[in-house]
Amino acid sequence: MSSRGTGIHLVVVVAIAALFTGFWALNNRPVSVPDWPEKVSGFAYSPFRLGDSPKKGRYPSEAELREDLEQLSTLTDSIRTYTVEGPQAEIPRLAQEYGLRVTLGVWISRDLERNERELQKAIELTNTFPNVERVVVGNEVLYRKDVALETLVRYLKRARAAVTVPVTTGEPWHHWIEHRELARHVDVIAAHILPYWESVPVESADTFVLERARHLKQLFPHKPLLLSEVGWPSNGRMRGGAQATQRDQAIYLRNMVHTLNLQGYDYFLIEAYDQPWKGSDEGAVGAYWGVFDAARQRKLNFQGPVVAIPEWRFLAVCSGVLATLAMTLLLIDGSALRQRGRAFLTFTSFLCASALVWIGYDYSQRYSTWFGLLVNVLLGLGSLGVFIILLTEAHELAETVWIPKRRREFLPVLSDNAYRPKVSVHVPCYNEPPEMVIQTLDSLASLDYPDYEVLVIDNNTKDPAVWKPLQAHCARLGSRFKFFHVSALPGFKAGALNFLIPRTARDAEVVAVIDSDYRVDSLWLKHLVPLFAHPTIAVVQSPQDYRDQDESTFKRLCYSEYQGFFHIGMVTRNDRDAIIQHGTMTMTYRSVLEELGWAEWCICEDAELGLSVLEKGYSAAYVPHSYGKGLIPDTFIDYKKQRFRWAYGSIQIIKHHAPSLLRASNSRLTWGQRYHFVAGWLPWVAD
Repeated sequence: MSSRGTGIHLVVVVAIAALFTGFWALNNRPVSVPDWPEKVSGFAYSPFRLGDSPKKGRYPSEAELREDLEQLSTLTDSIRTYTVEGPQAEIPRLAQEYGLRVTLGVWISRDLERNERELQKAIELTNTFPNVERVVVGNEVLYRKDVALETLVRYLKRARAAVTVPVTTGEPWHHWIEHRELARHVDVIAAHILPYWESVPVESADTFVLERARHLKQLFPHKPLLLSEVGWPSNGRMRGGAQATQRDQAIYLRNMVHTLNLQGYDYFLIEAYDQPWKGSDEGAVGAYWGVFDAARQRKLNFQGPVVAIPEWRFLAVCSGVLATLAMTLLLIDGSALRQRGRAFLTFTSFLCASALVWIGYDYSQRYSTWFGLLVNVLLGLGSLGVFIILLTEAHELAETVWIPKRRREFLPVLSDNAYRPKVSVHVPCYNEPPEMVIQTLDSLASLDYPDYEVLVIDNNTKDPAVWKPLQAHCARLGSRFKFFHVSALPGFKAGALNFLIPRTARDAEVVAVIDSDYRVDSLWLKHLVPLFAHPTIAVVQSPQDYRDQDESTFKRLCYSEYQGFFHIGMVTRNDRDAIIQHGTMTMTYRSVLEELGWAEWCICEDAELGLSVLEKGYSAAYVPHSYGKGLIPDTFIDYKKQRFRWAYGSIQIIKHHAPSLLRASNSRLTWGQRYHFVAGWLPWVAD
């Protein structure tokens, strides 16, 4: 690249880097919201930390409870609990030391024996500790349908008769409307209003809460209203227009507490601390309702503008470093690329790097068990693999579109005086419709080439009605056509092709292979065989092509994909002498084929042979002109079987040839050849 070209590319890199930095900045624009007040009305408090779980009997220690209550006492003077099970029965006593009032929760479930224990313990604690200011008997019991309304009412009556503080139950706001008779049995209307669960966008969430609160006040004018759960999650799935993000949580909570304080509402924010154990009950979002995370670190800034990702500048720098690394690798051999191609690769590098960094950041904000962490690591590696494949595909596309002249261009040889040795054309088949194969043989009989033979091998077709017509047709076509019917040769197609090698005419210098469904152009051998005149060329390949692509939409889609490979991937591979040999429309120098043979251990014996040829230091030539057309798989099942074979065979080849592909001392492959084979076969790992 000239110094002028280098300067232009540097300007392009800076411009693209600035563009992506702008995207980071645009998505992290500061949002002005009211500051967090000195005190909030209250926090819903569950004390479990990372690794704790009431389901597994793992509870925090008293020292950890004290740490929590001391921290919360700086923000509020009231907390709400949900149960008196285990060490949570100590919360009223400990909260009293920190000047915290307690709204005591009684967990009501389908376990009636536990309900009795909970209710008795709560009554005892309420009558013992004066800082217990109200009792909430059950939380969303009617919503979960754990007990009938009549049963819940009995529990409420018992509690009201046994304590002197107000008694209520906590339910979503609409259940108070659906069960209005419940209000007669409580002292307070304790309503949960959570706009996230109702798919309300954060921009409308505070209005949504206030409208429901006013409606409840109108319905129950003689009962105090307690907004017993008000909150927003910081992570999890999107529900309609509601997004569970740290940004939206901060915006909602700071707006909400400011408004509720201003209007004099009594409320509890759900919740003080993230509760990772809830993820199994409420989905991923259940773990992320805390103002503080499970490690007791504040998740949102209390003053100043809200930013979606406070660390976005650091992440932007990380993505820039990754992009520069990827771009440098992609452009190592990019001197022939036009400026547009280099700009395309630069843009793609920044796009992939930014996405990968964002994914990494997003995963870092989630709670995981050891198993979940392992899954996340595997998913992270999978994401990295996907982006590597995207980059290699982009590199392939750039080298196809934006290189003005191919480095190794092979064209059909039209001269009448060109090198044209004898060719042996091998046609393997198994249980194929005889009328289809006969069309293939007729096209071979029409080849415009001075000296060739055709060897047809049918491997293990049982029905004579299938293979005998082929035998008879070969006899009609003359002495240059020979037919072999064999029984169960090992190695499948490779075994059949190996069977033909010693039966090939001794004066044939080139062996060509086509599939039994291909109709070849009469000029195929005449135009391509002369390329073997080059002393290092051992393989000459032309594209696979198809004649039935217009039969259905399915076949048209298949055809487009095949064409993409043969007119993009193979073209760029040819520039670095790294084409994949295909078992049809391919030619190999006979002496090389006798030396290497078709690999019977591999179900993609054609690609394996091509790689082995290159490992020996020979070269391959690719001519991107169609000289034969076959048939596309008729159904998706057939297509799937074909892809399975290609994927399985590619992995076989990668494993077998790993030393040659990965260690420079083990083969004569160039770095360009290694790159194309490793990068080209990476997608098969996914398949």
